[in-house]
Amino acid sequence: MSVAWEELVGSALLGTERRRPPGVVGDAEEAAEALLDAAAESVLRRRAGVRPAAVAARPRKAVPDPRPLPPPAARRRLATMVADGGRGRSGGGPNLGELLPQWLAAAVGHGYAAPPELLPALLDTARARTDLRPDTLAFAGPRALWLAELNPDWRFALRAGGGGPAAAGALDDDVARGRLWEEGLFAERVALLTAMRRSTPAGALAMLMSTWRTERAEDRLMFVDALRTGLSAADEPFLEQALADRSRNVRATAAELLSALPDSALAGRMAARARACVSLGPGGITVEAPHACDAGMERDGVVAKPPAGRGERSWWLGQLADAAPLATWTERLGGHTPEEIVALPVLDDWLPDLHAAWCRAAVRQRDTAWARALLGPPPSAAAAVAPAGDPAKLLAVLPEPERAAWVARFVAANGLSDAFQMLGVCAVPWSGPLGQAVVDALDIARDGGSYPWSFSGVMGLAERCLDPTATDHVAVLGAATEEGPNGSPGAGAYWAEAFQRLAATLRLRALMLAELAGEDTP
Repeated sequence: MSVAWEELVGSALLGTERRRPPGVVGDAEEAAEALLDAAAESVLRRRAGVRPAAVAARPRKAVPDPRPLPPPAARRRLATMVADGGRGRSGGGPNLGELLPQWLAAAVGHGYAAPPELLPALLDTARARTDLRPDTLAFAGPRALWLAELNPDWRFALRAGGGGPAAAGALDDDVARGRLWEEGLFAERVALLTAMRRSTPAGALAMLMSTWRTERAEDRLMFVDALRTGLSAADEPFLEQALADRSRNVRATAAELLSALPDSALAGRMAARARACVSLGPGGITVEAPHACDAGMERDGVVAKPPAGRGERSWWLGQLADAAPLATWTERLGGHTPEEIVALPVLDDWLPDLHAAWCRAAVRQRDTAWARALLGPPPSAAAAVAPAGDPAKLLAVLPEPERAAWVARFVAANGLSDAFQMLGVCAVPWSGPLGQAVVDALDIARDGGSYPWSFSGVMGLAERCLDPTATDHVAVLGAATEEGPNGSPGAGAYWAEAFQRLAATLRLRALMLAELAGEDTP
């Protein structure tokens, strides 16, 4: 007699003494054996009654990757780095997870392909760490996209890697491109649009316009944002129409893109409004902020309601000034250079609002002259006058050597307390003067009685950004354990350990790069 599987499971959970399925008799031991026999019979019946599934099509073959593999030592190093998913340090040793981005960037620079056996671990690591995705996908090549089509956990590779083979194959095939745009998944459509913007911006815009009116609001936002790639004056008519979109986010993004086109009609309208608010008088710059936010301003992207604690007029003024082309101010303020304009007095306490708006405009318009003027020379500790706006964002506009030199002077004069964000935008490895300034500032902090964990963020940056040639200097600092006259109890030993770990990390980085270069290593 066949017994229902649910009856057998219930008896197994409760015990045959409390509940016996039908047909199971005997004492406790016999009943238990009979229950197992009935379960085996039921399993056999269930399996025998299953109909064979239809044969699925085999996955297509992966696209060959002709690039060479890294040297054996480098492959072993990579296996160690991704073994724990690219997470933290082991004990007091170097933090391998923090070194993985540099390993990947160097491997991509050498033109290596990822070892096939490590691709799943690499993709799992990149899934958890978005900062690794660009270099991971470049290193993994077409096989990453092939794997992403088979595993939903790795779908991010299709979004970030050009939409996968479907999007790549559609770029040169009008029929396939049209079908993918009409029928593809949203991520594939965004990837296709972005890929087309790199090669044929006008064709991508025409494709977007063909379905624009039928797209959902959240999709329209992503599509408009994709126009950042290859943005030009040819996009202006479409973006002007998007200013009347039903979605506030779409309107705001369209206005932002138009303000990045200095010759656009929107930039001209914002410049006219900003000029009406700012003028140059005998005593300096005078400001008359807007008294109302009219419909035209709102259509051009001005948000009418200020955030909590911000006055309406200063809020509107800031939006007008940061959307106006920076060339507006040279013309409006007597033909002065950016340095001269920044140095002019601003009457009635409007200087913070006006300079902050210019900072945002310099970052958005990538204007090095204005970024340089707004940063000025690094302030000394005695002056205690911080640059206007966000110094890290302004520094990112400057050329890399100038950026590193400015931050080195800032650290030498002010220490590390306010330098973390600035150090983060400097090119890796840090230049010699910048690395020397950071190490000297850490040494001064030790002598001043601080504990090393007060500078853990900078220490982490130093581990992955200091040039490995600084190893010997750092190692000397790690050998000193005596307490300074102003030192906190035990701080000397903690600092010695921190410097020793930093030196060990620098040695490992040097070894890692040598392995990737194929050099003989110990």
